[in-house]
Amino acid sequence: MAHAGQTLRNPASGERITFRATAADTDGELVAIELELPPGRRVPGGLHIHPRQEERFEVAEGTMRFRVGRERVTAGPGDVVVVPAGVPHDFANDGDADAVVHVEVRPALQMERLFETAVRLAEQGRTMRGGIPRPLDLALFMREFENEVEAAVPPRWMQRLALAPLAWLARRRGGSWPRVRGRVADTAGLGRSGIHTSIRREAPWETRASRFRVPRSTSSD
Repeated sequence: MAHAGQTLRNPASGERITFRATAADTDGELVAIELELPPGRRVPGGLHIHPRQEERFEVAEGTMRFRVGRERVTAGPGDVVVVPAGVPHDFANDGDADAVVHVEVRPALQMERLFETAVRLAEQGRTMRGGIPRPLDLALFMREFENEVEAAVPPRWMQRLALAPLAWLARRRGGSWPRVRGRVADTAGLGRSGIHTSIRREAPWETRASRFRVPRSTSSD
């Protein structure tokens, strides 16, 4: 189980993830991390969606480039970018130095275990360029964490249809799947429809002023 202060290093993507607050610390309300990215690097996966979670980014150091829906955002220290649940997005270090970003994901669900599993696969050499799991592992990964992440395209039903034979083959071959210990998915903050409905409350790891900082530049497609 992840704990505050724990750092994960992904050898494939170059990212470093340090947990600032975990699901256990927040009763499942959120997981907060510090993300460090080398120049020109991005987290694995490209354009993606969190179906049930909001993601909030506050840049602490460096320059980050975000794509949120049809918008392009360049953000520097103090800038905040919030991505609602279900909105396609990706992000990368757009500067010449390491970028440091404080990230909050609400609700936590199984994001801690997702981070740990992705790093474990990379450590075992089971990823492709950029840190994306190899096809058979990717099929299992996407099924394991379908509440936390999905590709932006194609539609979800088509992804499931395409990945189902790969997942079957992976299980048939009996390959070992990296497991990390964690509690059952916490549904705090989810309404009956599965959409995030909780009201934000001030917490020790948040600052009221930072919520309302506006990214310095945006442009549309």
